[in-house]
Amino acid sequence: MSTTLTDTRAIVEPTNEETEFVFFSGKGGVGKSTVSCATATWLANNNYETLLVTTDPAPNLSDIFGQNIGHEVTAINDIENLSAIEIDPDTAAEEYRQETIEPMRQLLDDEQLETVEEQLNSPCVEEIAAFDNFVDFMDSPEYDIVVFDTAPTGHTIRLMELPSDWNAELEKGGSTCIGPAASMEERKHEYERAIDTLQNNNRTSFGFVGKPEDSSIDEIKRSASDLGDLGIESQLLIINGYLPESVCEDPFFEGKYEDEQAVIDRAQTEFDADAMATYPLQPGEIAGLDLLADVGGVLYDGDEASVDVGTATDAEAETVGEFDSMVDAEAVADQLRPGDETQYLFFTGKGGVGKSTIASTTATKLAEAGYETLVVTTDPAAHLQDIFGEQVTHEPTSVSQTNLDAARIDQQKALEEYRTQVLEHVTEMYENKEDTQIDVEAAIANVEEELESPCAEEMAALEKFVSYFDEDGYDVVIFDTAPTGHTLRLLELPSDWKGFMDLGSLRKGAAPAKGDQYDKVIDIMKDPKRSSFAFVMYPEYTPMMEAYRAAADLEDQVGIETSLVVANYLLPEEYGDNAFFKNRRTQQAKYLTEISDRFDVPMMLAPLRQEEPVGLDELRAFGEEITGVSDITEETEPEVTASWARLRQKN
Repeated sequence: MSTTLTDTRAIVEPTNEETEFVFFSGKGGVGKSTVSCATATWLANNNYETLLVTTDPAPNLSDIFGQNIGHEVTAINDIENLSAIEIDPDTAAEEYRQETIEPMRQLLDDEQLETVEEQLNSPCVEEIAAFDNFVDFMDSPEYDIVVFDTAPTGHTIRLMELPSDWNAELEKGGSTCIGPAASMEERKHEYERAIDTLQNNNRTSFGFVGKPEDSSIDEIKRSASDLGDLGIESQLLIINGYLPESVCEDPFFEGKYEDEQAVIDRAQTEFDADAMATYPLQPGEIAGLDLLADVGGVLYDGDEASVDVGTATDAEAETVGEFDSMVDAEAVADQLRPGDETQYLFFTGKGGVGKSTIASTTATKLAEAGYETLVVTTDPAAHLQDIFGEQVTHEPTSVSQTNLDAARIDQQKALEEYRTQVLEHVTEMYENKEDTQIDVEAAIANVEEELESPCAEEMAALEKFVSYFDEDGYDVVIFDTAPTGHTLRLLELPSDWKGFMDLGSLRKGAAPAKGDQYDKVIDIMKDPKRSSFAFVMYPEYTPMMEAYRAAADLEDQVGIETSLVVANYLLPEEYGDNAFFKNRRTQQAKYLTEISDRFDVPMMLAPLRQEEPVGLDELRAFGEEITGVSDITEETEPEVTASWARLRQKN
């Protein structure tokens, strides 16, 4: 089935002599990269000189095309007219620093150069450097079209806001946290031009990719509204990975199919876009040029979607059910239960793999077992309140489960709190100064200006994140984190900001000194007795490899080892008795074995359910099934934690 409201081809196909741009965004794990690669392949095959760019911190273009791509523009094998690049944020940031400072070397003395270099160590540089790459591609007349495979939705919105934010910052002149404004006057004009291009429907098209799930459509609608506020219209919606009707032969999968079709019907009715198309789930992964060409044909040529089920790949192949007996449930539970001090659990991974559901399920089960539990989401596209069926606010709030609180970091509120904190500190600091030569009002005004910088938003989120390590009364604090690449960024921030806090006008002590607090948080996160890091994935090549690379980065860059892996959305053995699902189960079992070998840590198995668990009753039942955590009983009394013992005495 392929549902098209109007011509999708007209949206992505170039129509004028200037380079045009197509952006794809959506919740992580919905197939953005697949759609981006298929679109770029289709355009190249239609004789358009095409460049494919990923701004996702955890890219997988190399996996899809089966060749190494990396940070340099690389020609794609066997496709004329197609090149690709995976922007590496660290490399991009260093390139930006060098481009900024090189013209100053003949103009500034060593001390002045050192000051500029310190400014350019700002964590904000990575953010603006990524956008600079987009600006550079605007001046690439050799390409007819540039296709952007963007980071997950919340961070895509942030990327689109950057030109206006940094343009306002450069308007102030003087020094900014991305370098001296005077040295970037040329860039200022380019940012203005970038804004105009993004808002020009004749040159820029924006498409969302989603799965046939209500939560996915809800998020797309919110994000499309946010883009509309920036003057950017959403023109295309692609629903990816719906179950083919022909393979849904039992009540379980018939119900799943009907639910998905209801979501597709809803999207047609509610989503304000020029065009919509769908693509079915395949029995295997979409990689390689043939399958990419098939996706492009369905989306843009109106070809009938087909699913080549074939026969079961290997009747003797290991199944997910057989793998279940290899899982050590007690080892999983040991990673989740707290010790004598507050335990911190981090659930991270590629977006769309069910992190929020797993985190909420674990939190509910631990609370039911008697542990005082707080679950916090740092994901800008969070939907904890959809899962709990109750309001979740910026501050920890009790949900209707004994021992369980939940919270989500509201970026705007976090920023307001951070501004208030810094301004109160700097006001008090200057009021106590004996140096009458200081213009206190001017100094405070200078700090207020710095707090308008986009850097302050990132710092505010960090401050709120760090604050949860000081929450009293909890045995367990669970973090439902943003998708992988941005989780790594968050965990690197304490170290980055610890070195950056003394710069700019904040050099004079405007920011409260928190180096010791950051050191404490970093030490806790590195301590396997206090913190457990769990990567959530579904058993397919791309999410597995992304998690594996991210786990390696986490250990190399931050010194944190992975404690647990969660394999989610495992197909049930009792349903789907045909070649399509047998092939997918065989594939899942293959990757479960590889996940076990690569990570060599306890593994939690979470099955696909008829519907995602929503509400405390369903979360409790799901937690009983997957966590290995049981209620504390007399039988386990000798091993009761000190915190639980205190809790029992209190009650």
